[in-house]
Order: sequence, then structure tokens, then C-alpha cells
Amino acid sequence: MLDFLSHNEAPISDVQWDEIDQTVIEVARRGLVGRRFIEIYGPLGAGAQWVALDRFDDGEVGGKPGHIDFLGEDGGTALVTASRVNMHIPLIYKDFVLFWRDVEASRKFNIPLDFSAAAAGAAACARAEDEMIFLGYKDKSKQIDYPGLLTVEGRQSIQHGNWDEPGAVFGDVVKATEKLASAGHYGPYVMVAPPQIHSKIHRYVNTTGMMEIEYIRQLATDGVFFSSVIPENRILVASTGVQNFDLAIGQDLKTAYLGAQNMNHPFRVFETIVLRIKRPGAICVIEGKK
Repeated sequence: MLDFLSHNEAPISDVQWDEIDQTVIEVARRGLVGRRFIEIYGPLGAGAQWVALDRFDDGEVGGKPGHIDFLGEDGGTALVTASRVNMHIPLIYKDFVLFWRDVEASRKFNIPLDFSAAAAGAAACARAEDEMIFLGYKDKSKQIDYPGLLTVEGRQSIQHGNWDEPGAVFGDVVKATEKLASAGHYGPYVMVAPPQIHSKIHRYVNTTGMMEIEYIRQLATDGVFFSSVIPENRILVASTGVQNFDLAIGQDLKTAYLGAQNMNHPFRVFETIVLRIKRPGAICVIEGKK
């Protein structure tokens, strides 16, 4: 076991540690949305604090084809990054406490420990991760301003129609994918909507016998998802793939023991992760009038 997790110092058994780890992973897996369509880079290791971000010129990647000749000696232009910056990998965490009396009761009377606090910590970390992915992360004291998929400069956008009308959301997704394809981003596409819109698209379109979400899935073949961190007047449509964006992970979700305090036992659910947006033009936000 990794020393910095202090598992050997905690007053719980190996079996109970396994129960905590399983609880954290299962809760996070159910709650995380961004990881369902964003590819992973790493893990780089718990001590990794920086990762490089290479930005590519959309015109170089999507607008210009590869070179063609018979011998491969006619030159051609190599694909190079337009810019490179180093990104600090932030720590996402939530602490929880197991009370000493509960631990002692479990040990003496063989009563199962209640790990709902660990589950709540995992849910809090999952929400924080998705907020960073979709909305970005700012820390003025450290002069850090990392954009999210909905906020990055250079993203494309269109104005939405009347989403109360059946078929209107699908029509907007069609327009968004057309705009992405015209810029050289051919998919596969993903759509992420707020819960209010996700509910609306579970309706039948006229007399076709098909729900609106079924039409949308034919375009967004990488998935149609919803997330409560998405503002209710926006929908994300993006072309997925590591050439466009990925998640750089130092340490994936783990639980560490922090040492006894006031006889009780605090723990920490944590991860180190950062979103790398390489081609902002692969993102189209459907939004209302500004």
C-alpha cells in the first residue's frame, strides 16, 4: 500500500479498507459524467504536479489533409503544436470522519461499520470533478484560470430554439454538428444537457413513434448524457477524442487516513486531475441570447 495513504495506521481492518475503496469507486462511477466520454491520460503518479498542454491549430489538424506521394520524399508539412503550456494538476478532495465509538463497537461486537460518509465524500469529489470539466477552475491567489468545456475561449456556439417544442433540441443538435463538421471536426459527437432538457427530450416527436432522444442518439453516437452542473440554458455538443481534449490524472480516486483527532478518525477521499483542451473549436455550445 502507498505510504502516504497511511492505511496501516488506521484503526480498521484490511477488509474494511476494501469496503471503503469499493464504496468510493462505485459512488464515483455512478456520479461522474465527464469521464463517460473523455479519454484518460495517465495515471502519472500521485506526486505529479504538472502536465504539459499542447494546443493544436484547428486548421492544421482538420483543415489540411495529409501529404500524398509515392516515396514519401516530397517534403510536406509536419504537424507541430501551436503552443505548449504547463498546467498545475489540482487536488480534488473531501474529508469525512469515522467516530471512535463506532469503530470500537464494530471491533468488539462485530457490528458492520457504516461507510455512508465515505460515499458522501466520493459524491462530493465527483461533482467537483465535473464542475471543473464543464465550468472550469479558478484560483485567483495562485493565478490559475483553467477553462471548462463550456467556457473555453475559441469554442463554437449557436443560439438555441424553443426547447418547449418537440424536435427543437434535435434541430439544434443538428445545427451544432453541422458547424463542427464544417470546421473539420467529424465526430464522434457527444451531447451533455442539464436535467431539465434531458427530461424534455424523452417525448415523442409528432406521430413518428420515436422519442426525440432516439433521433439525437443517431447524431451523438458517443452518448447523450445529463449533468446538474450544466446551466439550464445550455447544451454541450462536442467532437470527442484525445486530439481534442482529455483528462490528465496524477492519482485516481483513493482514500487516505489523516490520523486521529479528538479520539475520532478523519479520512480523505481525493484525486489529482486536470482537463486538457487541445482544440477548443471541437466544442459547440448551444446557448441562449447573450
